[in-house]
Amino acid sequence: MNGATLMMKKRLLFLMVAFSLFILGLLFRVGWIQMVRGEELQEMAFHQQNSNREITPKRGTIYDRNGNKLAVSSSAERIAVNPQDLPKDKKEREFIAENLALILEMDKEDVLEKMNKNNRYQEIKRHVSKEVGNKVRQFRSENNIKGIYIDEDSKRVYPHNNLASHILGFVGYDNQGLDGIERVMDKYLKGVPGKILSEVDARGRQTPFYEEKRIEPQDGLDVVLTIDKDIQYIATRELERAIDDNKVLKGGIVIVMDPRNGDILAMVSKPDYNPNNPRACPPGEDPETWDGTTSEDIEKLQETVWRNRGLVDTYEPGSTFKAITVAAGLEEGIISLDDITNDSPIEVQGHTIRCWRTPPHGEQTLREAVYNSCNPSFVRIGEKLGISTFYEYVRSFGFYDKTGVPLPYEGESNIHKNPTLINMATTTFGQRFTITPVHLVNAYCAIANGGNLMRPRLVKELRDSEGNIVEKFEPEVIRQVISKETSSAMRELLEGVVSEGTGRNAYVRGYRVAGKTGTSETLEEGVYIASFAAFAPADNPVISVLVALNHPTGHSYYGGQIAAPVAGRIIEDTLDYLNIERRYTEKDEQMMAEEVFVPDIRDKTLNEAKLILREYGLDYRIEGDNSSGDIVVKEQTPKPGAVISKQSTVIVYTYKPETKKMVKVPDLTNKTVEEATRTLRDMGLNIKINGIGSAISQSVEPGEEVQEGEIIAVDFIILDTH
Repeated sequence: MNGATLMMKKRLLFLMVAFSLFILGLLFRVGWIQMVRGEELQEMAFHQQNSNREITPKRGTIYDRNGNKLAVSSSAERIAVNPQDLPKDKKEREFIAENLALILEMDKEDVLEKMNKNNRYQEIKRHVSKEVGNKVRQFRSENNIKGIYIDEDSKRVYPHNNLASHILGFVGYDNQGLDGIERVMDKYLKGVPGKILSEVDARGRQTPFYEEKRIEPQDGLDVVLTIDKDIQYIATRELERAIDDNKVLKGGIVIVMDPRNGDILAMVSKPDYNPNNPRACPPGEDPETWDGTTSEDIEKLQETVWRNRGLVDTYEPGSTFKAITVAAGLEEGIISLDDITNDSPIEVQGHTIRCWRTPPHGEQTLREAVYNSCNPSFVRIGEKLGISTFYEYVRSFGFYDKTGVPLPYEGESNIHKNPTLINMATTTFGQRFTITPVHLVNAYCAIANGGNLMRPRLVKELRDSEGNIVEKFEPEVIRQVISKETSSAMRELLEGVVSEGTGRNAYVRGYRVAGKTGTSETLEEGVYIASFAAFAPADNPVISVLVALNHPTGHSYYGGQIAAPVAGRIIEDTLDYLNIERRYTEKDEQMMAEEVFVPDIRDKTLNEAKLILREYGLDYRIEGDNSSGDIVVKEQTPKPGAVISKQSTVIVYTYKPETKKMVKVPDLTNKTVEEATRTLRDMGLNIKINGIGSAISQSVEPGEEVQEGEIIAVDFIILDTH
């Protein structure tokens, strides 16, 4: 009996220990689940029991400096499905897929594939219009279909199409910034997505009678740029014209900056693209085979239309760099502009460096050597400075470092690390090293503004949706590179290059333009870059401009002949736009005296009309009855207000002509101003003279017919510039 009792006790003890261990295990497991994995499992349960759909935030607007919208987000809608909520019947699914594909302009099989995914939320199409979204709503309602969602979305729109495309960049399908400001400022622009929450059962189907919960999105911040839309347009228009006129094969760039604060007012690179459709077929590719999404296509886009040549590409600056050499010499006090120099050939380490002109200019002042752009004279300045000091100034002007423009892929300069005498010699006149265009225009800003090298500024400030400034980006002075006295001397010197030297084709009446021409050969034989760097007004600069044309194949490849006129037109129109007052020199007034506005002589008697035209220095020819001086003028050509040269002929009609008398426009190419004027007058036509020198283009193509008395605008340039 005692043995049985002991056995029973042992069994009970074993059961008690086993039960206690089991309870302890359960408690440990519960504690592990609650304390260690509690948050994870709670999140898993939430996701299992709830379905959420994202609400796209409104991406911030990008403005120019004057509040013009350059990139905006427009309201759109997103079509999605919950595959678990859709009918399981194959025919019903095909019916839904077929109708959605028809409304959304998609392939039925693509829609059906997405509908058959094993998840709770499947996006079908984004960025659809409200009208398309309403058609989907109607289809869903008429057929009582669950599981189709029409949610809020936004679509990025660039109102000005190609304008400033390389600055703005573009966004991807998911509204993520992929290039330009859109990429660099993405963290500010994108905002925070919202959510639409709904409760679902174990199979992922929405539970009945459940009300969706909404978490509102936070819109992105607005970005205000330093760019001026109108100056960007001026620069774009003139660059496009220059590329067309000079048959430029590899594109070109224009950069306009404010030297006072480093603001980039315009940056144009051609070819460009439309950020509303950035993957469109670029020039030179076959639209029939173009896809735009393959790695090969993306690489072609990056190398052609997406490439911001003003920032990414490097080039030999040529003679535009000579301003840096002279500024260094003046700052060190080793030269003066009245020093006598000689542009005879100079030997450096077995290499002979000659002037571009044959025969050379000979003895001249240093000022004249700059006007004439004589290479040997700049080599001699470098020799006086010495390698160490010369390259200190190259570094001080910022050419060794990136400029810090807040855009992707800024190129790096390639300047001699251990320079020799011949390296320095060629560098003094801008050859055998490379920099980016923005490097050069920023250095010219320092020459223009009193000697301060600025950090180029592209973003002014960030604002919230209420217009409040969240963050401001102030102008930044990197260092002072030359003194105010040297800056003043350089402004006067470079003004002389335009008024008397190789930059004469950039001359603008009423505005004092300072600048330097440049022509450099690329590594590819026979391929040149024509450039012109300038600032204006020379005595108080408010803009600095660089124009560069890559591989011109027209009448010339010299910067003084084809880039300088472009810079002149950009400077003139920009200063006019900025309301900078013109101050005419005696030379300007003499040139202006040769032009007059056509007066309005309609409804005047013939006697009155003749008197008025004589006062304006204009000739006339009467068409119709001229038997009496009291006969009234009914019509005239050119129209009132047109600008024409003195001694031009105004056609005076004493009747309303039913048909126009037409004449063929002659070819004026290479004619002087006098020859072109005489040729047109002999044909009964008038002339509007742009520039001086020889004719290179005209507003009406040779052989075209125009009304007798019409004005033909003719562009002239000086062809002996380098």
